[in-house]
Parts: sequence; C-alpha cells; structure tokens
Amino acid sequence: MHSELNLLKSWGWSDQSSSPPIAAYIHIPFCRHRCGYCNFSLLANRDDLFERFLDGLAIELCELQKPRPVETLFLGGGTPSILPTSLMRKLLELLRHWLPLSQDGEWSIEANPLDIHQDSLRLWKDFGINRISIGGQSFHPAKLKRLERDHSPDELKHAIDVARSLMDSVSLDLIFAAPDETPELWRNDLRQAIQSGANHLSTYGLTYEKGARFWGERERQIIKPVDEDSELEMYLDAIDTLTSNGFTHYEISNFARPDHACRHNQAYWNGDSWWAFGPSAARYIGGVRSVNHRGTLEYLRRLESDCSPVVEREELTLDQQWRERFVFGMRQLRGVAWKTWQTHVPEFVRASIDAKIAEHIEHGWLQEIEDHVRLTRKGLVVSDSLWPEYLD
Repeated sequence: MHSELNLLKSWGWSDQSSSPPIAAYIHIPFCRHRCGYCNFSLLANRDDLFERFLDGLAIELCELQKPRPVETLFLGGGTPSILPTSLMRKLLELLRHWLPLSQDGEWSIEANPLDIHQDSLRLWKDFGINRISIGGQSFHPAKLKRLERDHSPDELKHAIDVARSLMDSVSLDLIFAAPDETPELWRNDLRQAIQSGANHLSTYGLTYEKGARFWGERERQIIKPVDEDSELEMYLDAIDTLTSNGFTHYEISNFARPDHACRHNQAYWNGDSWWAFGPSAARYIGGVRSVNHRGTLEYLRRLESDCSPVVEREELTLDQQWRERFVFGMRQLRGVAWKTWQTHVPEFVRASIDAKIAEHIEHGWLQEIEDHVRLTRKGLVVSDSLWPEYLD
C-alpha cells in the first residue's frame, strides 16, 4: 500500500479507538464445485490461484501493521479445508502472526466432509483450531445428490467421528426444505444428526438466491420448492426435536449443547466490532461497515496494484448503530436486555423502538421476560419480516 494506515483508516480503526475488534473472519474463496443453491463469493476448480490468493491475503493482513489479538477467528468460504497441507500451513502461520488468539479463544474452520482426516485435523489443532463446522447438509443419499454435495451419508458420519476425536467442538450444517423433501425425511435427518454426536447444529431452509443456478431452475419450473406449510413444519420440528434432546436453541437457526454455542457468531449478534479479510469480506469497526470486492480476481488485482480492495464503505450514524445492534441482538433467543439498554440508548432512538416493541408484543411476536425483550415461537417464524421495521 502507498500510505501507512491506508486500510486501517478506511476500515474505521485508529489506535485511539476504545473498542478494538474481538473477532476476525477470513474468507477462503475456493471450492471443488459450486452447488446449485450457492451464490457465495467463490471460484470452483481454481487450484492454480491458491498461492496467489495467499500472497494477496498476506498483503491485506500486513495493513494491520502489528499483530491484533482477537478472541475468535473464523475461517469461512468457500471451503477452507480445500487447501493442500503446505498452503494450509502457510495460511495458519499468517493468521497466527497477525491475529493471535487469546488463550481461551475460539478458532473455527469450515470443512467439507471429504477433507476431514486425522492428518488435516492434527495440523489444524497444532495451530490452535479448536472448532470445526462441517458442511454436511443431509444424511440422505437422494437429498445429497439433489443438493449436489460430493459426499455420501457414510462419509459424513465418518467425518464427524474423526472430528470428534480431535476437536473441542464439532458443528454440523443441515439444510431443510430441499426439493421433494417431506417432514418425515427431515425428522430422520435430525435424528441422525443427534446420533452423530455433533455438539452444535445449524439448520437452514433452502433459499433460492439470485446468482445461484437453483434460482433460474425455479424460475423455469425445473425445480419446485417445498410448500410453505411443509417448510414451516420442518423448522418447528427442528426446534422441538433438538431442544427435547439436550440442545439449546440460542439463535434463530442455531442449536448447541451446553458450552458449545459459536462465540464468533455471537460477537456479530452482540454488536461487537470484527475484522474481515478476503474477497467479499465485510467488517464492522468503529461504527464503520466496509466490504471488499466480491470477485476474487479483482480483489487480488487491487491488492497487487497497491489499491484498496474495499468497494463499499458506510459510516453509520448513532441512530443506525443502536438500531442494528438491537436487531442483531434479537436474533438470539435470549433477546435483548432492553430495560438495561434504555439507560444508554438516545431518547430519539428509544422512543421509536419502544413503540414498535409494544406493537409486536400485542401481535404476539415478542414477549417481555424480566428486563429482556425476545421473540416468541410465533415471532420466530416471521422474524425476518419484523427487522426492517426497527431499522427504518
């Protein structure tokens, strides 16, 4: 970069800031194959770019100027586990230097089941990774094929077993409401997930996003989505089945056994600041939200040309900061300690949110328990439609 603090300033950080980021996200934009439902920023079958990407990431990390300790690190993608051993070691050395993890910190890596074996896990653990998030999606062969996953149910079960032998926390992603899926098939997925021994589960209804191939196939009626009533039944089944089997439903889509909630994601929901690196990475520091270029090649060209990869930057007003913090906090099932917050929130923000809370309690979407405001079961189902009303 041409000038010192070039990116730090654009990110919203100065060494005089009172609240340093406690979390960091690193986007690894590579996969062997792009699944039909995916519109994430990634490149498929581009092993030739691995080393160039790590060199570019090193340039971006150097803008930190000195190591910045964090409490959580998250390697997401894409598929971080796709990197061969030598390049994975190079990546982990970079991160351990620039973003040293606190002694009791959480370091997560997203992994494909076929990449999970004793040697890879030992390498990750040696560098301090203690949590693995496995992109399993299902235990049904036909559903895995429809979702274009490259592993079998048995390979997924084996991956979970191996991960449990070496990692402190094992998380599993599951998708429901896949084409032709029935509630009974989904309940079987849930039963097998519980039996697998994973101590964290993330359950997501299949979405059809612009830019993903499934979007076009739905528009052309090649794919017929599951009807809304069945999708709702599957979501509620997940809540009932998992909570009755020892999981805490702690966020709209996330369930954890005791002491296994994802601390990194909680940093987002609690409104903390976080660093972010890589193509499409979005950070929030000092009231400033900034996002890197989505395209991996353009992200690299910019860094290699001493240009900032940041393409979006927004300085949030105090009003926006409090509103976003409230909405993110409400994603958690414990809700927001609103009565405590009221002593800190500016009056013009508080009055507006108070009025909306009262309206949503009347509709049965929210409830007050002691000093907390939180979603009801009825509110969970419609929560995405509620949040814009608090952000306006």
